[in-house]
Amino acid sequence: MEQNSLTVAEVMATARRVHFVGIGGISMSSLAAITKRRGYLVTGSDKNRSLMTERLEKEGIPIAYRHDEAGASGADLLVYTAAIHPDNPELLGAISRGIPVFSRADYLGWLMSAYRERIGVAGTHGKSTVTSMISEIFLSARLNPTVVCGAELSDLGGAYCLGGEDFFIFEACEYCDSFLSFCPTSAVITNIEYDHADYFRDMAQLRTSFDRYTSLAPLSVLNLDDPESRALLSRRAASYPSGRTVTFSLQDPSADYRSERVEFCDGCASFSLIGRGRHLVDISLSVPGKHNLSNALAASALSHTLGVSPAAISDGLSDFHGARRRFEFMGKMPTGALLYNDYAHHPTEIQATLSAARSFGKRIVCVFQPHTYSRTAGLFEAFASSFGDADEVIFADIYAAREQNTYGVSSQLLRDAVGGQSLYLGDFDSIVSYLKGHTTSDDLVILTGAGDIVKIGSRLLA
Repeated sequence: MEQNSLTVAEVMATARRVHFVGIGGISMSSLAAITKRRGYLVTGSDKNRSLMTERLEKEGIPIAYRHDEAGASGADLLVYTAAIHPDNPELLGAISRGIPVFSRADYLGWLMSAYRERIGVAGTHGKSTVTSMISEIFLSARLNPTVVCGAELSDLGGAYCLGGEDFFIFEACEYCDSFLSFCPTSAVITNIEYDHADYFRDMAQLRTSFDRYTSLAPLSVLNLDDPESRALLSRRAASYPSGRTVTFSLQDPSADYRSERVEFCDGCASFSLIGRGRHLVDISLSVPGKHNLSNALAASALSHTLGVSPAAISDGLSDFHGARRRFEFMGKMPTGALLYNDYAHHPTEIQATLSAARSFGKRIVCVFQPHTYSRTAGLFEAFASSFGDADEVIFADIYAAREQNTYGVSSQLLRDAVGGQSLYLGDFDSIVSYLKGHTTSDDLVILTGAGDIVKIGSRLLA
């Protein structure tokens, strides 16, 4: 979409005011706050008020709750998100005025370049959690990191943290190859699975993108339990012989970092962290699930490699109680059922979330809102087989996001494929009414999906 003769760095060398379209987004709000801290004038726009926009306004950033043709008038640069359509009047108005426009990814790539160590966490699953875990560890070590995460963290008071300029910790999303605009010094890969069917045509394209991402960083941290990451390790060794690679694993004794003496209590793991063959520290996690044990190893491997003490790693991980919408406890329903919500929107994520929920010893009621038609269609069979740990599954209508349903897919078809104890209820009113009448204190209800399914949480708790 950019029609610029200059780079972000060249524009920002003389810029005074930066305008953000979609400023209320998780990542955009972080970029806006950091930009203001650097001394630039910052303005923005969004369709809706939110806690994010209110926080920015308290920091002195004016926000217009509309998109009009003159919205960016007087700005030296406009930054937009992937959610902004090419026909957005604010965007078109900036282009007609000759105001340079850049994507969020390009702007973030410039913003991080001022930091000494730039730690980017990528992967199909777990990147928000691992980014948050690393942030907690660095905060425990008093390293004063600057953080840009894709999920809110209670200890940060939001999705970002404005720290010093030595460490920049960020979530690196692969969608539309946005992570190729970044300049990491350390690239962490949690795992690689096929996703974003509206952009990646096949696994070959996805592999190429992750290969290119890790080639940007002198240090990479890879998961030996993930077949695609293990294959990437071999390719990286051949294409980047001077690069350093550190590995972690729950299973492979050859990994640089691994766990021993693992025990689970109420679903949360306690384990001994082994680094390069020696015992480093004992760690007790406060978040449930085997997948979070793997996430903790990823965060530990990166942190220890960069010189963080084992004690700070243990303290940081013990203090980590989860990122928002990652197996987040919302409260107890009037029926006595425990209510959780989770961002899981890929079959593997759903399986991991439900496996963690199973450890609570309750009847599991999973409410799932599929996210985008392309993902539902592209991973249809995998979705249909991902609810094995749920006792009952309730399907909401697909969250369309940016798409039109040209795929002939629906939540009703997905329910039919799942069969068994599953229901298609579609709208939120029907789901709320059903759950209020069909749950008891023996139940754990979990709202899953990357759309707006979380909105029914307050109604269920009322």
